[in-house]
Amino acid sequence: MVVNNKVSTKYYSNSIMGFLVICLQLLPTLSFTSFLFGDSLVDAGNNDFLFTLSKADSPPYGIDYTPSGGRPTGRFTNGRTISDIIGEALGGRSSSPPFLAPNSLTSAIENGVNYASGSSGILLETGSLFIGRIPLEEQVKYFEQTRSYMVNRMGERDTSKLLRNAIFSLTIGSNDILNYIEPSIPFFGQEKVEPSLFQQFMVSNLTMQLKRLYELGGRKFVVVGVGPLGCIPFVRAIRLVSGHRCSVEVNELVQGYNKRLDLEVDHLNKEMGPEAVFVYANSYKIFLDIIQNYHHYGFQNGKDPCCGGYIPPFVCFKGKDANTSSNLCQDRSKYVFWDAYHPTEAANLIMANKLLDGDEAIASPINVRELYNHEL
Repeated sequence: MVVNNKVSTKYYSNSIMGFLVICLQLLPTLSFTSFLFGDSLVDAGNNDFLFTLSKADSPPYGIDYTPSGGRPTGRFTNGRTISDIIGEALGGRSSSPPFLAPNSLTSAIENGVNYASGSSGILLETGSLFIGRIPLEEQVKYFEQTRSYMVNRMGERDTSKLLRNAIFSLTIGSNDILNYIEPSIPFFGQEKVEPSLFQQFMVSNLTMQLKRLYELGGRKFVVVGVGPLGCIPFVRAIRLVSGHRCSVEVNELVQGYNKRLDLEVDHLNKEMGPEAVFVYANSYKIFLDIIQNYHHYGFQNGKDPCCGGYIPPFVCFKGKDANTSSNLCQDRSKYVFWDAYHPTEAANLIMANKLLDGDEAIASPINVRELYNHEL
């Protein structure tokens, strides 16, 4: 009888375990789908398919990007972008492919699509010096094409349901400000408008595209502010800022824009909530803290580019030999800046983690992980 009881117990235990496995397989999983809009900070290769002077399609770009085996992918850094890291943390099976890549729409339902383009901006004129780029308005039009494809595949009801839970991320505005501070790039004719008017023009145009994405089904938005551009190597060079100092004038221009954008995001939450959530991501605060306290974060250099230098045209490239190649730092994980404009993967990792789990000083009204888990 004792033996029979043991066998019986083992049988029922195995049956219960088998039942639990089947149940877990049948339970729906919360997948991560994202639609990314922006500039070179999050470009995953769209500019590789354009005739443009703004490209990251040659070594040493991508040298630390594991999925490609260290080959360039069109990302303007040595490894992963902030969007790549956040996607991985939230369970993304793979990064959202660039829209212009062949067959990118086939992964739209599972992974989403990346529409970001290096040198692009909120305003149509931004980046014209680089010739080819995809301005924000055009990126949103590309999303309309993606949505039409999804409706044809899934139907309107299922498409709306998927978009309701997807993350719409907008990381753009840096190039607009960089173009504004460069005297050779005219805006609105030959004369620049006043800074306050320029900032408001940026915000109003960005808001217009956010509302368009809402009309197309977006409900969860991450709107990333502009970082401390006065501290990047390119601006410090053209503004002749020495040491570890930053350009106060440029950072004040950025902060003025960010303040207006933060207020607009708050207004959108009041206007469209609770049907939609707009998160303002304070990248300025995060990145400035990294630059000012780089030793605390494990960096050895918080002002110089790992690749290239301060001398125009500020390029990062690998030639046939050392004499024809840009200078490249030995340990990329110890540098905040990859080139004269962009952070290293190490800096991106810190920023991504703070956006994922930071408090309201970093992301408001909720952080990115909370937005992902938020039920509408």
